[in-house]
Amino acid sequence: MSDGGVTSSWITLRAGALEGNLRWLRRRLGSQTQLCSVVKGNAYGHGIETYVPLAERCGVRQFAVFSAREAQRVHACSGKRSEIMIMGDLPDAAVDWAVAEGVSFFVFDLSRLDAALQAARRVGRAARVHLEVETGLNRTGLSARSLGRALERIAAHPEQLRLDGVCSHLAGAESSTNHYRIQRQLAVFRQRVEQVRASGQTDFRRHVACSAAALLRPETRLDMARVGIAQFGYWPSEEVRLGVLGARQRKRPVLRRLLTWRSRVINVKRVPSGEFIGYGHHSQALHTMRVAAVPVGYADGFPRDLGNRGRVLVHGEPCHVIGAVNMSILLVDVSYLAGVRNGDEVVLIGHQGEREITVGAFGEMFHALNYEVLLRLSADIPRIVVD
Repeated sequence: MSDGGVTSSWITLRAGALEGNLRWLRRRLGSQTQLCSVVKGNAYGHGIETYVPLAERCGVRQFAVFSAREAQRVHACSGKRSEIMIMGDLPDAAVDWAVAEGVSFFVFDLSRLDAALQAARRVGRAARVHLEVETGLNRTGLSARSLGRALERIAAHPEQLRLDGVCSHLAGAESSTNHYRIQRQLAVFRQRVEQVRASGQTDFRRHVACSAAALLRPETRLDMARVGIAQFGYWPSEEVRLGVLGARQRKRPVLRRLLTWRSRVINVKRVPSGEFIGYGHHSQALHTMRVAAVPVGYADGFPRDLGNRGRVLVHGEPCHVIGAVNMSILLVDVSYLAGVRNGDEVVLIGHQGEREITVGAFGEMFHALNYEVLLRLSADIPRIVVD
């Protein structure tokens, strides 16, 4: 696999896997629910600038991000003039930009609605807003009273304020332990939607579902579902996977992982028995060993916690990380592999031959969630699309 020849490690994204994932997800959601691709956190570590054009090739036309900065990155790399929605941070200094570019955003307090109104007057274009209502997560969201005041302002300024959506966020749909809490949230959300309709607003999208809710709870899909981790081929939790698939074993997974992280061997060294390996006294050769150096470290997202614990694939076989993980280099025991030499491929996450190191397995080595593992991957690592 070509890495461009000048980088220490590289990440590949499989276009065919994304096409299949989106096809299955759209069938699961149904024709009445729009799929919104959530690409916060640098597209869950997949790289906004690489992933967004790929998703657009696969028919995605709606993206959600957390911050204005992420929205600007999506806007800069979008080739299809897709819709962009900011779910979280929008500094006052960025409101004019969002309004001018037609980027919609959540409103969860009245000060943001006031900022949107002023920006719309300056820019000469209506601000597109989604009213986020409080339903029980108690993080961000408008109370019933604040919602009423927001609706009054929208009604009073129809040329400057356009209601694109009414939304909320569910409190942990990936776990059945939250079932009754989510049921209460949905009941509150329905009340808030009726409050909006009673004010005379009827042309808006309702959305509350993340990946877990959209996959497991048909009643949450509504007009749009904000799909994050699932589009990349990962289940939000094992409970969600079993809830969707049951105990059936499938020869071909319905969700396929896009991402593989690769590097290469840059040095192979013979270490005599009794010598220490790497910094300090973390690892000692109990026999003569062959040690391969790989130019990846914790600066790239390979955790220090995996010193003497992690595994990588070389020649299709799992090899143990030995010694401490350094900022930019790790050492691997290749004593039992013949013919390892400089330039040989090393897989940190993904397939090599018949073996695979999954993101889940990688995370289990240092007690991290799938999400955490992916978001640790440095933005400096090149992302490359492969078919």
